[in-house]
Amino acid sequence: MNTGVSWPSLDEAKARVLEIQTKLHRWAGKDEGRRFDDLYNLVADPAFLVVAWNRVRTNKGARTAGVDGETAHYVEVRRGVEVFLDGLRADLKARTFEPQPVRERMIPKPGSQQRRRLGIPTVRDRVVQASSKLVLEPIYEADFQSCSYGFRPRRRAQDAIAEIHHLGSRSYQWVLDADIEACFDSIDHTALMGRVHLRVGDKRVLALVKAFLKAGILTELGAEEDTVTGTPQGGILSPLLANIALSVLDDHFAETWQTVMSTDMRRRTRRKKGLGSWRLVRYADDFVVMVSGTQQPRHPCRG
Repeated sequence: MNTGVSWPSLDEAKARVLEIQTKLHRWAGKDEGRRFDDLYNLVADPAFLVVAWNRVRTNKGARTAGVDGETAHYVEVRRGVEVFLDGLRADLKARTFEPQPVRERMIPKPGSQQRRRLGIPTVRDRVVQASSKLVLEPIYEADFQSCSYGFRPRRRAQDAIAEIHHLGSRSYQWVLDADIEACFDSIDHTALMGRVHLRVGDKRVLALVKAFLKAGILTELGAEEDTVTGTPQGGILSPLLANIALSVLDDHFAETWQTVMSTDMRRRTRRKKGLGSWRLVRYADDFVVMVSGTQQPRHPCRG
């Protein structure tokens, strides 16, 4: 198949993608209520698909096949990259693209007898997920709170650890350490799509995201299961979707901080009343709440 598309070089594609991402991020930052209505054409844009393919091809999971048995290397050698991207773009433009179920792979949890599920999408689905992420990430990055460190550009686990040390040296000496059990498997699709809808007005992109959420899983035993909740861990888009879902937690803590704890006077007033102040530091589904206050419980008011 040849759709007549002139595919840009990787350098040309990266430059175009960065230019558009910069604009999306700036527009989202200037208007907190703006909803973006024409994003689908960017997902199918040749430059975005070229950059998405490069990310899939250079990822350490490129040698792992999805349910169709194809790897990125197979695409390069047997089909040719341009032919592959031609077909993928044609399906996206015709609205005939449909994600396939992810292939289940159970892997051991570090330091545990338990195993966790990875969902391995097909190469086609990975490229579309990567292109979707290139479009959506700069928009939501304008909204995400600074307390969130996991799976975000230019943020690492070491940065979260440094923030915890910083807060610990500034009287936030009590630490609540927690995680969200089976986070990637249990995210409510309706609640997640509600958060996505706050910024995305393009029904084609909303349908594409929902299709990935509902694609299903082919288990190691060969049975196909529906995905009624969650965003399968292992998909390129999954970490961004998880951050969008969990940003409600970040927003709650940020709003509480701004309204009742953000100034020295407010925090001193709370201490006089026997109340503490707290800050959130989150890395994906793991988080700590750093508390400044005493261990002594607050006495109830009398009279």
